[in-house]
Amino acid sequence: MGSAFEAPHTGWLCPTAVLCVCGFFSNVRPSEPFLTPYLLGPDKNLTEQQVSEIFPVWTYSYLVLLFPIFLATDYLRYKPVIILQGAALVITWFMLLYAQGLLAMQFLEFFYGMVTASEVAYYSYIYTVVDFNMYQKVTGYCRCATLLGYTVGSVTGQILVSFTEMSLFHLNVISLVCVAVAFITSMFLPMPQKSMFFHRVRGDCNGKEIKGKGARASLEELESTSTTPLNCDHDDAENMVDGYLPEPMDSISYTHEITNKKPLKGICVLTMLWKTFLQCYSSWPLLCWSTWWALSTCGYFQILNYIQILWEKILPSQNSQIYNGMVEAASALLGAVAAFVVGYVKISWSIWGEAALLVFSLVIAAAVYVMDTVRNIWVCYICYVAFRIIYMMLITIATYKIAANLSMELYALVFGVNTFVALVLQTVLTLIVVESSMLNLDIFGQFLAYSIYFAAIAVLFLVFCVYNIVKKYREESQASENISGCLDCRDEVSTKLSCEQT
Repeated sequence: MGSAFEAPHTGWLCPTAVLCVCGFFSNVRPSEPFLTPYLLGPDKNLTEQQVSEIFPVWTYSYLVLLFPIFLATDYLRYKPVIILQGAALVITWFMLLYAQGLLAMQFLEFFYGMVTASEVAYYSYIYTVVDFNMYQKVTGYCRCATLLGYTVGSVTGQILVSFTEMSLFHLNVISLVCVAVAFITSMFLPMPQKSMFFHRVRGDCNGKEIKGKGARASLEELESTSTTPLNCDHDDAENMVDGYLPEPMDSISYTHEITNKKPLKGICVLTMLWKTFLQCYSSWPLLCWSTWWALSTCGYFQILNYIQILWEKILPSQNSQIYNGMVEAASALLGAVAAFVVGYVKISWSIWGEAALLVFSLVIAAAVYVMDTVRNIWVCYICYVAFRIIYMMLITIATYKIAANLSMELYALVFGVNTFVALVLQTVLTLIVVESSMLNLDIFGQFLAYSIYFAAIAVLFLVFCVYNIVKKYREESQASENISGCLDCRDEVSTKLSCEQT
């Protein structure tokens, strides 16, 4: 058994603690639930039309930066990209405080797109510095830290606005201080010595020998050890731990053991990425859940982008008390509870998965439609909370189903591909619905379009359901015919034997 499994669980606490502190403070942003009122208020004095022109820049920059940052994350070994993310957050909030005008706010959205594109580094870093056996524990710690930071920031912002009447400018000052703490903390992260592609092995793409700590293997052999069979049996899937089967421990430890500071050539990495991509998405369960992931995340991003404009239109913040911070905190906490509870629900998702996605997509479509048509702020708040709860619950299930077909090392790749597809779809949706050169809908027209979009997702999974039902019916019919044929053959043989004996 490889050394990665023989070593005690030492050395994981420090990097995990530093990363959690970084994740916590980077999400303590009490001003974020009040971004649209701040932009429309006296500090920035922008119009609703100008605000609508600012938010799409985040979508475009996120899309453009995602793949280059994904490659840079692996090549630079995670830590520099996490530091870059912290620096981009500081620049974003510094500009939010002191920059003026439409163009400056659009540049601000570009830097925020850099922040979100760099999230892959934060969520992948920890797997390169801790033992495989600690993956599940450290993943929970890191995600809880970000959730706790977001909740603390939202609640703090609401309390300061409601009870101390603090200005939104000073809320942004607090946000700037918190993200600056995260930026400084990120510099104390240990530097990983390996990465998923560039810094894993040394060799070429033609299957030549690869050397690493005295071991030799071909590139194809290395690739085969990094993933489990995608179409594994149900029993195997149930025995998986974070996507790994427990049996091939030697091969797993080998992929963790082989490291080399000299990076692979770019063409090798691209070839390996392409082969891995084809292997990953050859699994129907992974493809199905990834399809929902990409489609729903597109709509989720779009609604999160423009929900504050809808709230502001229904109940202007300059004339009334608003509760955006409490709503954001409640939706995050209840969504986390739903995601936790669903992990203990015993449902055969291989049978009911498409039906569940169909039903919940319809519920989301109905919630968005009610937000758009009722135009009551409390109804809108409740529907938004329900929307986020359902999304977080389903994205948790999708994560589990995808992890059941992948090793944890490849989760960042699938996460990146699914997010990239979601951003491409979001860009197309933004161009059609928001941009002045196309439909140029007002905020109510936009949310009507988003409800239709989620209804279309439900129709797509209705097609998937019908296809699976027909497929299973045919398989059962064919199996019954085979059994009947075998029984007929057995009867015929028995008859012949009886005749011969007679």
